[in-house]
Amino acid sequence: MAYDGKLLARARDELDKIRGANLAEQQRRRALAYTRLPELESLDAALRSQMTELVRLTVSRRPDLKERIEELKGRNLNMQRRRLELLKLGGFAPDYLDEIYSCPKCRDTGIYRGGVCSCLDRLYNRELTKELGTLMRRGDESFEKFDLSLYPNTPDPVKHVVPRETMALSCAACRRFAENFSQTSPNLLLQGGTGLGKTYLSACIARVVADKGFSVCYESASAALDCFETAKFSRDTEEGEAAALRTRRMQDCDLMILDDLGTEMVTPMSQSALYTLINTRLVKGKKTIISTNLSDDQLQKKYTPQICSRIAGEFTALPFVGRDIRLIKKGG
Repeated sequence: MAYDGKLLARARDELDKIRGANLAEQQRRRALAYTRLPELESLDAALRSQMTELVRLTVSRRPDLKERIEELKGRNLNMQRRRLELLKLGGFAPDYLDEIYSCPKCRDTGIYRGGVCSCLDRLYNRELTKELGTLMRRGDESFEKFDLSLYPNTPDPVKHVVPRETMALSCAACRRFAENFSQTSPNLLLQGGTGLGKTYLSACIARVVADKGFSVCYESASAALDCFETAKFSRDTEEGEAAALRTRRMQDCDLMILDDLGTEMVTPMSQSALYTLINTRLVKGKKTIISTNLSDDQLQKKYTPQICSRIAGEFTALPFVGRDIRLIKKGG
């Protein structure tokens, strides 16, 4: 994976904060234990001194080296036993004064086996999500707050389904997608009229998936496709370079949410960009959510057969039905 230096630096800053918080907690625990058990502080100092003595003995090449090391080992074991007794006496767990790490693999360094540790990778993906996403505007989107009572509990005269029942199934599918997100997850097509909760449920998915450490990109279709156009026609400019970086992120992130497909101005360039985005992500095995107000027939009339084939063949459609929630809340 190619990392953006700016975002990786921000991720490292976050890891530094985590490491600092763990160190502060370790120091707080030590101060509490030493205040309650003064002998424990002396014992720990003696154990540290033994380590220095062991190094000195090892390089001394004394004729009685083996005996001295065995003697030192015996004293160390006795002191360790006494240390455990003191911790128990003070009401502390045996590992209460151990070093604290949020990541046991890299010990909060961000480096594991010569590469980037998964903990730093998760922090990087969170920074990437912040950089790319404007979806979670309110900050409190959650599946628990998705209000099914806003959807009619009587059959729709046109679609011949009960909106509340249909939306309960679509919401449950979105929740399963978020909670079980992986490379084997399906791509989703959230399909239905304006104001039925497609963007809200997309935000709920984004929040859960991002919290798992995956990178999530959200863009409206018009903004995303404009970005591809800028990257193509404004090369060698600061704006063009920024757009090119953004398009690469959209193609490479773990989850891409493309909102309001069908509201953009359709041109040969936008059709080409949309196909490139969808097809590139499919080839890479990256997951995509598309939301649209358009029906299947409208999609076929608006987009090329290649695009429609990819959507029909590679995306699981979730229907959104009911009345415009914004109008309901306004009393309309």
